[in-house]
Amino acid sequence: MTEDWKYQLRIDLAEPFAERARQDIADAALKPLAVILARHDATLTCQYDAFAAYLTQAEERGLQDEPLYKWTRATIENPAKTAKYLKSFTLYLKGEEVYAKAKADALEAELTPLVGGGLITRLSKHDTNPANNPQPPARYRK
Repeated sequence: MTEDWKYQLRIDLAEPFAERARQDIADAALKPLAVILARHDATLTCQYDAFAAYLTQAEERGLQDEPLYKWTRATIENPAKTAKYLKSFTLYLKGEEVYAKAKADALEAELTPLVGGGLITRLSKHDTNPANNPQPPARYRK
């Protein structure tokens, strides 16, 4: 039996555009990306901002001893990883973090021509199959 996994797209933006995208996707420099996102009812969420929001929520719930919290905290406290995740964005479709493969494929097809053109430096597609998703390293599971 095959599983019906959901999918998520992520993009990395070139440094000059990443901060603009975090502030205002309507910035004229982002227009080629914004047009595609609007056509798919998609939004961007900076991965660094998502990590920071998760930490705040976890702290409010007293989950600081959880492996995911420890791993996420270590990630955003690492300057090299901070720089990486400030340029990395998760694409949400109609407010959903994961979505059907056909929707992911359609958006991916439209975004692919922008990769390497100065705006998007990387495009990746991820599925919800647990075997394909990283777990907190052992040092955070103690």
